[in-house]
Amino acid sequence: MTEPLEERACELAAYMIETGATVRAAAKHFHISKSTVHKDLQQRLPKYHPALYAQVRQILELNKSERHIRGGMATRRKYKGE
Repeated sequence: MTEPLEERACELAAYMIETGATVRAAAKHFHISKSTVHKDLQQRLPKYHPALYAQVRQILELNKSERHIRGGMATRRKYKGE
């Protein structure tokens, strides 16, 4: 049972490192929930591959620091009709 979980966590990490995707985008790409992505990256990945987790952690922090900007842009598009 742990084999597929480890593989999925590594695949998620690799995808996020390559693309810089958000958790929401990764969840959509892999057809899983955002909470599953978080659980895989925050709890499972550090146990299996600490070095890979360190790289993903940087992307997660960057996305977290930019989320207010993305939200503002989405609201602007919504009301400007873009």
